[in-house]
Amino acid sequence: MVEPVIEIEVVYAAVDRQILRTLSVPEGTTVRETVLKSGIGDEFPELDLSECPLGIFGKVIADPQVRLIQAGDRIEIYRPLLADPKEVRRLRAAKAAEAKARNQ
Repeated sequence: MVEPVIEIEVVYAAVDRQILRTLSVPEGTTVRETVLKSGIGDEFPELDLSECPLGIFGKVIADPQVRLIQAGDRIEIYRPLLADPKEVRRLRAAKAAEAKARNQ
């Protein structure tokens, strides 16, 4: 018997380029398995696809080793943050306050 397949997309955006792959995978494949099968790891060897955070349509998946994909899903591979957003806001606010003090 032929195993049913579903079509999904896997996307990754590096700093300098983006990639989107459309895949047909067997029904019952997990999110993590799909990403590993996508071949994106070959194009971005610095990525650890077995550990990196994943999401579907902008929502982080808590357990991608268990979550099964559904037809039409767009799996997103997230890269680590280069800076803590709270720290960046704090520095920006301090810089703005300093500029304001100089202009008075």
